[in-house]
Amino acid sequence: MKISIVTATLVLSGLSLAAPLTEKRMAAKARRATATHHSNPPYVPGSNGVEKVLLTNTTNEQYSSNWAGAVLISTGYSSVTAEFVVPKPSAPSGGSSSTQYCASAWVGLDGDTCGTAILQTGVDFCVQGGSPSYDAWYEWYPDYAYDFSGITISAGNTIKITVTASSKTAGKATVENVSTGKTVTHSFSGESAALCEYNAEWIVEDFESGSSLVPFANFGTVTFTGAQATKSGSTVDTSGATIIDIKQNNKVLTSSSASGSTVKVSYV
Repeated sequence: MKISIVTATLVLSGLSLAAPLTEKRMAAKARRATATHHSNPPYVPGSNGVEKVLLTNTTNEQYSSNWAGAVLISTGYSSVTAEFVVPKPSAPSGGSSSTQYCASAWVGLDGDTCGTAILQTGVDFCVQGGSPSYDAWYEWYPDYAYDFSGITISAGNTIKITVTASSKTAGKATVENVSTGKTVTHSFSGESAALCEYNAEWIVEDFESGSSLVPFANFGTVTFTGAQATKSGSTVDTSGATIIDIKQNNKVLTSSSASGSTVKVSYV
């Protein structure tokens, strides 16, 4: 799934929401060239990634072509955290053994009612020919996601993921493998795309690679526990969150729910 720096640059230049990259971010991209994963806001099913879902702060279910999970909508959100057990993905019914299928579990700040940036971190889980693979990553959208180095993830591991904004242009992303005791962190500063601190999210995503969504894996169930956010200095859970599920080609692919500090997302 690796793509060249030239290809990554062409893809990025075609994104209408993409802000100009700083020299720092361009240099990081040239060094790593790991633009295999690109998150996006939640898109209206069937819109081919051109129309964003405008969520409302109710518990009514809404649909997206790429997001499933729970989203809090208000103001003053500065951190989000949760734990989940890494699933073992499989090909969907009727899938091909030669195709790579993927999904991603993450927590994040912004992306829906804020249209400028998303600070997020999580884990991709992919499968091809029955062999699963896993990558931990961090992202300040609209830049690409970058893989963490120095951490190994396997099915059944308990992972804690956290993002914290120290300002609207700075923060950090942390992935902890609770099962192995390994923690990795990336710090952001001086980002050109500013957060709004309007949204807190716990999401399973059908992410983008190149210019299209990846074939979506059957991930079973991802259950976010200890799901909390910091809002204006106080800790809150998922109460009042909007529930969102993935719908593609007129077929609903996920079933999501949230209660207290738990968000459950299942492949159906």
